[in-house]
Amino acid sequence: MRIMFVGDSMTIGSAGDFTWRYRMWQHLNATFGGPYRIVGPRHTLHDAAADAATSSAYADPGFPDEARRHLAGWGEGWLHMTPLIGDAVRDHRADTLLVSLGLIDLGFYTNAEQTADNVRHFVARARQAAPHIRAVLMPVIPNVRAAADAAFGAQCLRFNELLAKAVADLATPASPLLLASEPAGWETGRATYDGTHPSECGEHLLAGAFADAMHQAWGVGGRYTAGTTAQAVPAP
Repeated sequence: MRIMFVGDSMTIGSAGDFTWRYRMWQHLNATFGGPYRIVGPRHTLHDAAADAATSSAYADPGFPDEARRHLAGWGEGWLHMTPLIGDAVRDHRADTLLVSLGLIDLGFYTNAEQTADNVRHFVARARQAAPHIRAVLMPVIPNVRAAADAAFGAQCLRFNELLAKAVADLATPASPLLLASEPAGWETGRATYDGTHPSECGEHLLAGAFADAMHQAWGVGGRYTAGTTAQAVPAP
């Protein structure tokens, strides 16, 4: 497996974070027989002081460089990743995408219908680069703004309906798509540190939602257990 994380600020993380990508790496090492690689064109965290993705200050300095790879960016959504995904998949030979996008699109760039159109373009471009690629797509997880702004909250709900339809329409046996479940027990007060971005609890919840989807549908690894650790499984 060659896994690429695709996401926004919740996925890239900030300086000092573990990130849910790290939690997934731990989980796969503990439960998946491998071999596998984590791939992607980027590897850093967002640095708030520089307002740029220039930090390597992961909370665990032992998180190996090769496992830090991703295609995620602070303030980037489906709108931004769709033009990049084809080259990223092709250049890094990704065969499995774990995607968490949409909140930034709905908040600043596109409405629910336009965002869903970008999802379909994203899948098409990924398949042009790798016809048998598979992907797990996370619904938008409502944040503090969605709770306070009824119109924005409605757009989040509408997009999640359209995302489910897109997954159902586009999934094929040759290139399967999964719709992950919104992380069980996600409450902004404990799952985030600011109403949007995941706390350590939220990192585990996000990793668990992706891990459980892959385990249930594809038999990859096991069910997620927070705090699992193991040595990395080498890949050729």
